Amino acid sequence: MSIFKFISSHKGQATTEVVLLFPIFFILTLFIVKIYGLLVIVQKTEIASFYAAKRWQLESHRAAKYANGWDNTFLKKDIEKKVLEYIGFNNPSTRKFLSLRKVELDIERTSVWNNVILKVSTYPPNIPFLCSYDIRQVCKRPYGMACERGYNFLCNKGGTIEVIKAVPNRDRPISFRLPMSKAK
Repeated sequence: MSIFKFISSHKGQATTEVVLLFPIFFILTLFIVKIYGLLVIVQKTEIASFYAAKRWQLESHRAAKYANGWDNTFLKKDIEKKVLEYIGFNNPSTRKFLSLRKVELDIERTSVWNNVILKVSTYPPNIPFLCSYDIRQVCKRPYGMACERGYNFLCNKGGTIEVIKAVPNRDRPISFRLPMSKAK
């Protein structure tokens, strides 16, 4: 039996099924990848904020001559550079995949705690088959406000992920010494 008779004697998959199911599979895959991108950006923001807070805690100064000068110009800029690089803002393909708009690092000093605030803003993922419907059709009763926020995130505004880490001031204490006992 030749190979040609073997191939021609077996029936294949119906072409219509493949043609109809492929777009559905493709759209579902696109949706899953976009949602996965949102999960990735949340995790990256959390890790980057921990890095920024720990580095600020260990390297910032309390003295006014360093706090307003060196800390705000050199240290903060270097931390921002590393955070932007880690989140993927410098890589065009990662920036597009995660729909990144901007990244902001703010530091609020208080007498005891420093609040390190990292904000990552994204463009809307704009998934075409979800955004082609009117918001009033999609979010009618019983869904309400949560549905409208989700629709606005996906189709209109995008979102902002904000992480706040509170770290104590590092006082750079003098070394601890036990009092000397008097020998008799």
